[in-house]
Amino acid sequence: MARRAPEPPADFEGPQADPEQVARTILLRRLEVAPRTRSQLAATLAQRGVPEDVATRVLDRFEEVGLVDDATFARLWVQSRQAGRGLSSAALRQELRRRGVVDALIDEALAQVDPEDELAAARALVARRLPSVAGLPRATQVRRLTGALARKGYGAGLAFGVVREMLDDADQEQDGLGELDGDGAPHRWGT
Repeated sequence: MARRAPEPPADFEGPQADPEQVARTILLRRLEVAPRTRSQLAATLAQRGVPEDVATRVLDRFEEVGLVDDATFARLWVQSRQAGRGLSSAALRQELRRRGVVDALIDEALAQVDPEDELAAARALVARRLPSVAGLPRATQVRRLTGALARKGYGAGLAFGVVREMLDDADQEQDGLGELDGDGAPHRWGT
C-alpha cells in the first residue's frame, strides 16, 4: 500500500495563504522524498504557481541552511550512479545537466571518478553480459557488448577495447579448459 502525504490544511490555499509558507511546504515535501537540485525545485514551484520572486527567496534561504546544495547533490549522484549502475563520466555529465546542475559543479563532481574505476566498471558490465552472448558469432558478441557499454555512456574506443580484451580472455579460458595438466587440472595458459 502506497503511503500518501498528509493533506494540507484547509487554509493552505486561497487568498489568505502565505506564498512563502506554501513554497517552503512544497519544497520540504519534495526534499523528504529525495535530494533535488535547485533547478528541479524551482521548476516544481513554478508548476505549482508560486511567484518567481517568492520562489527565489525561499530557495536562497534553503541554500543558506544547506537543505539545497547542488555541489553535494552532484557529488553524491556521481558516487551512487557510477558505482551502482556503472555509468561513464559522459553519461553522468548528461544526467546532471538534465537535473540543472551547472557545468562547474559537474566538473568538480566528475573529478572524483578515477579512470581506473570507470574501466573496472566497464569490465564488470561486460563480464556480467558475457554468458548471455556465449555461443553467438564473434561479430554479434562484439555488437551486443559494445552496445551495452554505449548505453552506459562509454565511448567507442574504450568499449571496443574492453570487449575485445574480455572476449579474448574468455576464448583463452575456453581453450585452456580442453587441455589438462599432468595432475588432471585444467591447464591455464600464461600462468
